[in-house]
Amino acid sequence: MDLKEKLLSSFMAFEERIDVLSELHDVRTSAIKNFENKGFPTKKDEAWKYTSLNAILKNDFTVFSKEENAVEFNHVKKYFLHEVDTYKVVFIDGVFSSHLSSTTHDGIDVCLMSSALNKPKYKMIIDTYFNQIASKDESLTSLNTAFANEGAYIHIPKSKVADKPIEIMYFSTGNEAALLVQPRNLVIVGENSHVQIIERHQSLTENPVLTNSVTEIYAQKRAIVDYYKIQNDTLEANLIDNTYVSQKQESHVSVHTFSFGGNLTRNNLNFYHFGEHLTSTLNGITIIGEKQHVDHYTLVKHSTPNCESFQDYKGIYSDRSTGVFNGKVYVEKEAQKTNAFQKSNNILLSDKATINAKPQLEIFADDVKCSHGCTIGQLDETAMFYMQARGIPKKEAKALLMYAFSNAVIESIKIPELKQRITKIIATKLGVKIGFDL
Repeated sequence: MDLKEKLLSSFMAFEERIDVLSELHDVRTSAIKNFENKGFPTKKDEAWKYTSLNAILKNDFTVFSKEENAVEFNHVKKYFLHEVDTYKVVFIDGVFSSHLSSTTHDGIDVCLMSSALNKPKYKMIIDTYFNQIASKDESLTSLNTAFANEGAYIHIPKSKVADKPIEIMYFSTGNEAALLVQPRNLVIVGENSHVQIIERHQSLTENPVLTNSVTEIYAQKRAIVDYYKIQNDTLEANLIDNTYVSQKQESHVSVHTFSFGGNLTRNNLNFYHFGEHLTSTLNGITIIGEKQHVDHYTLVKHSTPNCESFQDYKGIYSDRSTGVFNGKVYVEKEAQKTNAFQKSNNILLSDKATINAKPQLEIFADDVKCSHGCTIGQLDETAMFYMQARGIPKKEAKALLMYAFSNAVIESIKIPELKQRITKIIATKLGVKIGFDL
């Protein structure tokens, strides 16, 4: 039985084992039918032209973890942002870990998606927001919707500021020979509210894992959302991340994606505008080697006037690694005075490394400022010579140039402790010990 057949046969058993609102049954049934019709994406699909899932899908993934596996905090402390106090929503093999988590209902809700989906008191919010912005057509999003039950639920009411960052952590223990997990996150940030969120998926063993994650983010009027994704997993880990963002007027949403590890990583990031004078920021740093594969697929849909979007993706590829950047800015006829900027800059450190870049603009308005650009090259030999002539060893000189290349994105991180953590990860990836000045 292949994975698609296993998932289809498991769907009915899944619904029977959870408490589910009747309205969600129809949503799930429609979603599983869409997945059944479309199946897993292939390279024949234009959006997946450079990324194949064939090798991954050959694994005999367990759809539901059979038993809980306890994890001690000391064993995973290094993965948390322990330098600063945070709220924590932690899952182990897809199951909520209460002793590693620190949730709250004190003025804001930082808790479980299962509680929101299955309790009547959350029904109005679920009816309003759940699965409203997520694609009904994309097969892997539909698959996640069909099995959606657990993940993080974050609700910041009107005129509230989350007093500390929120960490969403997913650990895979290797308790199963190969595991498929499908977390579903829902983030609602009310009018004039502010939140900072850090998300990470981490394998603790070398057993294969496939994560099919979906996150819906709703930013109301004048809301500020800073979302950070840290992807620094093992070479047996595979992540497909679908994030959908809905913005209303004067809101500011930024999503930073740091892709440093994993076997295959696919980031689908979609922004939709529903108000004027709002700003969308999409930044990313990718540093990979060996045979790693990272694919960034972005969409910013400008539907209203006087809005801005900024995309800045930096990639450094070595060995036989492969990078993909497929970014689209779509400006509708009504979206006059749009200011949209898109940039993808890449460095290849090996003749066998590959980058496939496809920046796109589709503009139907006539009073806009839109630009896009892409560069692919090697390190500047003149700059290397200059630094070595002043006593800097070649390895450290390369690291400094690559760090400077990434610095614009690093400087946009608004949590100082996270900025320091990302800097250390970059130094490790570059194979040097340099005390970068923050």
